[in-house]
Amino acid sequence: MIDRGRTAQMLVDLIQVSHTANLEALPRLVADHLRSVDLHDGAMFVVDLQDRVMRQVTGRGLDAGEGGAELRVDGTLPGRAWQRVESLAESGSRQGRRRWWTPITDGVERLGVLRTDVAEDERPQRVLGEVASVLALLLLGKRSFSDSYARLVRSAPMNVAAEMQMNLMPPPAYAGHNVTVGAVLEPAYDLGGDAFDFALAGSTLHLAVFDAMGHDTAAGITANVAVAACRNARRQGATLAEASRAVERTLLEQFGTKRYVTGILASLDTESGVLTWVNRGHHLPLLIRGRRVSTPLSCPPAGPMGTGLGLPVTVCRDQLEPGDRVVLYTDGVVEARDAHGEEFGKDRFIDYVQRHHSGGFTLHETLRRLMRAVLDHHAGRMDDDATVLLAEWRGGHQDDLVP
Repeated sequence: MIDRGRTAQMLVDLIQVSHTANLEALPRLVADHLRSVDLHDGAMFVVDLQDRVMRQVTGRGLDAGEGGAELRVDGTLPGRAWQRVESLAESGSRQGRRRWWTPITDGVERLGVLRTDVAEDERPQRVLGEVASVLALLLLGKRSFSDSYARLVRSAPMNVAAEMQMNLMPPPAYAGHNVTVGAVLEPAYDLGGDAFDFALAGSTLHLAVFDAMGHDTAAGITANVAVAACRNARRQGATLAEASRAVERTLLEQFGTKRYVTGILASLDTESGVLTWVNRGHHLPLLIRGRRVSTPLSCPPAGPMGTGLGLPVTVCRDQLEPGDRVVLYTDGVVEARDAHGEEFGKDRFIDYVQRHHSGGFTLHETLRRLMRAVLDHHAGRMDDDATVLLAEWRGGHQDDLVP
């Protein structure tokens, strides 16, 4: 019988010894500590950047994964545990033990899965969830300065623009303060000028998407400058209009009028549901309410940031209802074309989000499947960056947050 008291102490001990350990040391430390509380053959797997495969962290080789197993996200039990965010057991047993797969998540960011063998008469879901939560913190604490982790989660060479973007943007998932936020961006290894951003300040959720001119390293630099300028202004108390002007001013100082970005800058009051936003020459946000799509949110556009057109910046406000989902996106999503030249299109995009999210998938799993559909429509190769940032306001129903 798994003793929860012993397990809790084991986790404290594991945290303490991990403080000075690098990523390569974690597999052995984790396996040894789990074994001490009758959780056998423990192993961690981390998901790749495109959420297609999960690779075992072995601690060996340049990517800390040499000799480890690779699991597909689609079509496997471990993949299903990761997609559904719940512990799942394999059928049958081996030597009186049953193998369990448990998602490793930081809040709602799905990092990978934990493999453990447990006595077949145990029902260890709660304990395994607690263990996986601690492992998520350990992985997060090591990955920010680990090239091994960066190598392990990549399946192809990455261009310089993508390298910049991946280190610039926030994690792709968040839940709390009456909201759930999810984001996806493709192509993961050959990005040009797309970027997203979100952050909390008290009860205010800041949201932004940017689409820089071009699809090269210069576009990536432009997007980086835009995000940094926006954050800098925001953190000094600037309004949305002021922040967009600060982005414009910074781009003009750096590039003249040779480089520009379109974008949406928004803030959501997580208590009242009031969405405030400005449109800098970008696609209008979409509002999904219940099982229908409201008319796209409307706001007079100012010029793209960096063009110096001097157009007035209009601040618009909309009142959300509990359960509303606001979708910010870039043109690469709807303009992806198949072999016959047919665009993926806005209607198909919204229908996909609607059907899958209302069908019981988490918001983040919905976005993963959406981007798979966009890539498949475009034969797996994007000609333009495609970004989706989706925020769901729960309207005070914090306990009902869907990860």
